[in-house]
Amino acid sequence: DMTVCILGSPTAFLPVLLEGGTRCPGAMVLCLSPTWASRVPSESRPGAWSLLLSQGVSFKVGGHSTLETFVPPRRANYVTGTFAPWEPEGGWVGELARDLDCPTGGSAPLAHRLEDPLVTRWVLAARANLPVPPTLAFVLGARGDLPTELEVPGVRLVRLQDPRGQDSLVQDEVGTFLGGTAMEPYSQVVVRPAGWRWRGTGTRSTHRKEDGAAVAQAVGAWLPGLTEEDSVLLEAMVPTACLPVPPPRSPAPRLPVALRICTLVCRSWGDRPQLCQVACAVGRAERPVRHGAALPQGLDSSLQQWGVVAPSQRQALATRLREAAEAAMAALLAAEAELSPQQHGGTRAHTDILGVDFLLACVDDALELVALATNSQRCLETCVLAEAMGRAVGEPPGDLPRLLAEAMLHRAQCHLVEGKDILLIGAGGVSKSFVWEAARDYGLRIHLVESDPEHFAAGLVQTFLPYDSREHRRDEEHAERVLELVRSRGLRPHACLSYWDDCVVLAALVCQGLGLRGCSPAAVRVAKQKSRTHQHLQRCRRGRPPPAAFAVPCRRLQSHGDVERAAGAVPFPAVAKLEFGAGAVGVRLVEDAGQCHAHAARLWRDLRDDADHPGIGLGWGNAMLLMEYVPGTEHDVDLVVFDGRLVGAWVSDNGPTRVPAFLETAACLPSCLPADRQAQLVRAALQCCRACGLRDGVFNVELKLGPGGPRLLEINPRMGGFYLRDWIREVYGPDLLLAAVLVALGVPPVLPARPAPRVHLAGVMCLGSEHGAALAGGGGMKALRELQGRGLVRLNRLFEEVAGDGEYEEPLLSVACDGATRAEACVRLLGLCQALGIDSPRYPVEHFLSHFK
Repeated sequence: DMTVCILGSPTAFLPVLLEGGTRCPGAMVLCLSPTWASRVPSESRPGAWSLLLSQGVSFKVGGHSTLETFVPPRRANYVTGTFAPWEPEGGWVGELARDLDCPTGGSAPLAHRLEDPLVTRWVLAARANLPVPPTLAFVLGARGDLPTELEVPGVRLVRLQDPRGQDSLVQDEVGTFLGGTAMEPYSQVVVRPAGWRWRGTGTRSTHRKEDGAAVAQAVGAWLPGLTEEDSVLLEAMVPTACLPVPPPRSPAPRLPVALRICTLVCRSWGDRPQLCQVACAVGRAERPVRHGAALPQGLDSSLQQWGVVAPSQRQALATRLREAAEAAMAALLAAEAELSPQQHGGTRAHTDILGVDFLLACVDDALELVALATNSQRCLETCVLAEAMGRAVGEPPGDLPRLLAEAMLHRAQCHLVEGKDILLIGAGGVSKSFVWEAARDYGLRIHLVESDPEHFAAGLVQTFLPYDSREHRRDEEHAERVLELVRSRGLRPHACLSYWDDCVVLAALVCQGLGLRGCSPAAVRVAKQKSRTHQHLQRCRRGRPPPAAFAVPCRRLQSHGDVERAAGAVPFPAVAKLEFGAGAVGVRLVEDAGQCHAHAARLWRDLRDDADHPGIGLGWGNAMLLMEYVPGTEHDVDLVVFDGRLVGAWVSDNGPTRVPAFLETAACLPSCLPADRQAQLVRAALQCCRACGLRDGVFNVELKLGPGGPRLLEINPRMGGFYLRDWIREVYGPDLLLAAVLVALGVPPVLPARPAPRVHLAGVMCLGSEHGAALAGGGGMKALRELQGRGLVRLNRLFEEVAGDGEYEEPLLSVACDGATRAEACVRLLGLCQALGIDSPRYPVEHFLSHFK
């Protein structure tokens, strides 16, 4: 069972528990007492502990919750909760969650760090380049969680070997700080003790900047009680920016007020920070606005209240706030990665939910977001309150519960696959190199069946099983031999699958022989053979519209006599291509039967078996098909399907092909299409897969979209190839590879219910014939690798060397650029291609990209 365990008070986590109960009924479990759980030594990680739940409150669809007794106890796959030690349950929660073998969303030591404003201001200023209030900090010399010298703007650190008798030093440091350039814009300062033990006490004193003696005295009064976990801070009191506002309705004086902006960020897919919600609080300017002291309100209305009238200005500030909050979390996660396991509270403990507070200040006549502090739970409580208040007045539910529940369930699923034995059929080429790195990151044990005994992946897997299965017309026989190999090695795989197009039928047969979850061999055969796919769909006439509506007239070609018969049934122009082909090799537009005869003769002469062009399906023979040409734009739809139910879908656009061949030129993600046209493609792809019997797996469906709606080109009963897995991870977060493993294990993957793109990608294919000289001899490849190292381009190497030649050539490389908008991504990519010589009159990149509008 998948078990996400929340320890301690449910107050802040209740919306997340309810949302998670709807997404994965029974997976979310609330533990309200230390007697409901126990720690046992981990079987998988020496020195760590597993958390077992004997009791808990589980959550189901519709908000139903049940107090259950678990016999046998349930093992937690993900743990988080109320780690703050000042909360009544903080002590036992921190102790139960210490040194666990499953992902843990926080710990008591990490909560201590987040609640220490000196530590977090150092990280935010030094690593996230965020403005912080000018701060002078006094600490004991033995304190080891800070660098010796804090060389960051606005933060000055003074180490004291003896906190007593330091009057002269304190006066000098205070005088220098108050008279420094950083303090010029400010008139007041605050003196306070800081550290996690002082959280929420409100202990502080406020002084005018001119009263240097009083400030020094206030600092000195706190130093005798200084401990290694504390600091004494002297900081500028940063006022909220004063903007012109409409005249008041009343002649009564308007009191100065302060605005505190509370942001909540979560560690989302791919460990990338994602802003979940923003809530603001307003209070009196002469004292700090504290969490819980005022009811929260929205950012947009707060900015309007402050005089930011123009919607574009408010949107720009909201964008800057999102970037600042996500940069803050990225910096804190990077700093956490350098901590020891003891400082983490366990090797699997990470901050997954972070609150960051900001002030809206005015610096040099410009609005500036100043980072105040971070926290482990206060922003969560504030944002949950804001969410509940919105629902009370009829506002639609926000994204907060969904984003947090998806993040927690995803972490639990990642732990669920750790240590699982996966039988992988076919290694593929260099374009599938990511599989081995991903398997290591997810903790998968890969047992690889591969035809090439010298394949580079042999040393990257748990078990390498060389077996020559390239003659795929004998896959039933191959399946029996593979099953014998697996049994002779004593392997008991939890799942069996293939990412390599040639091996999908063999994988389905092996899966069936092992009794593992997967699509039936018959369904995969229907999808694998292109003419059979369309002819099968043409017989499927139930539904609105029926799957037959998406099929295209086509005929199988095995001889020139077949060409004559097909010409009478398929209208011209038509497309002639390999029946089992991949990579668009040998695909050609033909205007009449004569051109079809000529193309078939060349192809049957040049491409006879797998040795002539490996990896394009010639192990199935070189039969062809003739299908009606479908006008319109071309699109890929990548689907995740579990038990016939759509779990996730992503639509990408392809640029125009170089007719008469159909080799891919360019692509973009997200799609340019409006939502309703994307929905047409997704529904057509899903209906075609279901009609063919593909009910469990990750599938790639190629379609054309014309005025009359979608038409199917072909179904690939495996994960999308080329750059698709990499791009979908970058733009949306989820990993198709992990989704395929989860489906094969019988676990419905948790994917974003409302996927929102984080960035736009536009890419172009490079060909050896067109770009070999520019990339190799011209130094283009070296330049691209350098740009990739700086995060300015995305490269997806498809082949180590030129694959095929002439009309049978395959793309060598995909080069992509990102941008906040599609137009920005295309402009960057075009500039890069022009600079490197990828763009040319023979290969007009600007024309290819012009279709993405």
